[in-house]
Amino acid sequence: MTLRFAYNTNGAANHRLDDALQLIKSAGYDGVALTLDIHHLDPFSANWSAEAGRVASLMEKLELACVIETGARFLLDPTAKHEPTLVTADASGRARRVGFLKRACEIGAMLSAEAVSFWAGVPKPGVDPDEARGWLADGLAEVTEYAKVSGVVPCLEPEPGMLVETLDDFAALDIPGLKLALDTGHCLVTGEREPGAAVREFADRIGTVAIEDMRRGSHIHLPFGEGDMDVPGVLAALEEVGFGKLVCVELSRESHRADVMIPQALDYLRTCRRPGPVVATGQETRRQ
Repeated sequence: MTLRFAYNTNGAANHRLDDALQLIKSAGYDGVALTLDIHHLDPFSANWSAEAGRVASLMEKLELACVIETGARFLLDPTAKHEPTLVTADASGRARRVGFLKRACEIGAMLSAEAVSFWAGVPKPGVDPDEARGWLADGLAEVTEYAKVSGVVPCLEPEPGMLVETLDDFAALDIPGLKLALDTGHCLVTGEREPGAAVREFADRIGTVAIEDMRRGSHIHLPFGEGDMDVPGVLAALEEVGFGKLVCVELSRESHRADVMIPQALDYLRTCRRPGPVVATGQETRRQ
């Protein structure tokens, strides 16, 4: 089968959204992972609905599929990165995060997104872990139900350092309808599983996949070829399990050279496949 690739707009943060979409399309991607942000379809702007409709029309014209990402750094609070979260002690803060994720589901429905991806958050010092898990379960249940009504697939991403950090943390949740947003590089950071093994183990629960290079134990998204990721092995695992949704390249530190990295990343993914086993056929030898 042929895998379908997307590029995350958080790696094109210095471009207008329309220009980023054009770059992604011109490079040959099948879709875009759209990180909602102050400059890329701001979900809190007065005209967010009209803008979502306009972007939906543009993406349809460009024949780009979509995943909605919700990891913008200062969208909800200009003074604290990624805050508030689903595990914030303040109830009004948690409600603000839930409201944002519901809005993301609405936008996802308008853009016919394959998935809406989000994460749990980091409990502040002094917060009881069990209490935080209760807040998280309540928030996830509310967002997942809203996503169901909206007709989109909600996906939780285990994130290094967060309350849901590993795939085992995700597996321990009991939220019907919640899918896994698998960032394959995070497996190298936590050391829990090899990325390809994670793909195979959770194949029936994966709603969306992110891929990049990463070094073991270091949560820094790197261009392909600069880390420890067995990219060909991950792609082979995705093909093996028949993954048909978008595989999203996330290079959030590369916006300053997005014009180069967007096409370069796709070229790498298209050419890095492992050769097949050598097969002897009479007098000639060929690779499958």
